Amino acid sequence: MTIKIKKLPEAERPYEKLELYGEQALSNAELLAIIIKTGTKDMTSVEVAQNILNLNDSEEEGLNFLRNIGMQELQQIKGVGKVKAIQLKALAELGARMQTPSNYKKVVIKKPYDLAKIFLEKLRFKKREIAKIVILNNKNEIIKIKDIAFGGTNFVNVSIKDIMIEPIKMNATKIILVHNHPSGDPTPSRSDIEFTKRVYEVAQQLDIQLLDHLIIGNQTYTSIFSKMLSRK
Repeated sequence: MTIKIKKLPEAERPYEKLELYGEQALSNAELLAIIIKTGTKDMTSVEVAQNILNLNDSEEEGLNFLRNIGMQELQQIKGVGKVKAIQLKALAELGARMQTPSNYKKVVIKKPYDLAKIFLEKLRFKKREIAKIVILNNKNEIIKIKDIAFGGTNFVNVSIKDIMIEPIKMNATKIILVHNHPSGDPTPSRSDIEFTKRVYEVAQQLDIQLLDHLIIGNQTYTSIFSKMLSRK
């Protein structure tokens, strides 16, 4: 028969262990056990948590798999119902938001990394491409970030018209494009570069300056403008 959490020595119970030794002393399973709170009649909350962690088939992805796994898949784990699945998804989203600035407005973009760091954690494990437009004022301060397209696993089908609507509406004069590569490799494709050139040309005609186009990979990124300049 499985030993229940309350029958374990205090130093081995997740709640008490955290109180005694601090959160860094706990394993991932023990930390998740605190979130899900209860197990089943046959398993402790720590064992249920370990079964959740076993859903991850990529060591490289780490706990970030919780951001992409579906609620239905979580609920297939014995001891995980709808409420616990919701709690886990909320936890994963909180973790992602902790890695990005809570208030990006008025952030000044002086170099590509100033913008990349906002998206590196947020987009690195997305399973489909997401394209965003970052709108800036004349001081290069971010005034708005807007999703402009959601694609499949290999491409984003973005309309240049959709890109320009928001900056025109806001009378903005500077924009930056951002999209991710689910493969983790931020190397721009030929179509990425050609599309960037077309957007640049259309933006010029509208008196809007396209400052850059960033591609986000796994813990890395590429500035298409930097690539293009380096080839000259």
